[in-house]
Amino acid sequence: MELSAEQSYYAVIFTSKQTEDTSGYAEMATKMEALAQKQPGYLGMEHARSALGITISYWKTEAAIASWKNQVDHLVAQQTGKDKWYSAYSVRVCKVEREYHFDKEN
Repeated sequence: MELSAEQSYYAVIFTSKQTEDTSGYAEMATKMEALAQKQPGYLGMEHARSALGITISYWKTEAAIASWKNQVDHLVAQQTGKDKWYSAYSVRVCKVEREYHFDKEN
C-alpha cells in the first residue's frame, strides 16, 4: 500500500490479544474492512496476526476516524469484540508526517 508522501494523514493502530473463542471473527474482520473502504477519508489498511494482532488503518482526517469509530455496524463489531473475541486491546491514533519505502522488487 502506497500513501501520499506529500501530505500528512492519520494512522489508527489497533493491537489486540484474542480469547480462545474466535468463531465468527474472520468473517466480521472481512466485513469491517470492506465497510471501512467505503467510508469518506479512508486511505488503506494493513494487518498482522500472531500472539498479538495488529491492524493499522489510514485516514485523511481525525473527523474521518471519528465517523468510522461511530459507524453503526462498526459499533456492533466493537461490542462483539469486547464481549467475545478480545481479552485485551489498545487503540493509538497517530499523525503521520512523513514516510519512507524500500521495495527490493521494484
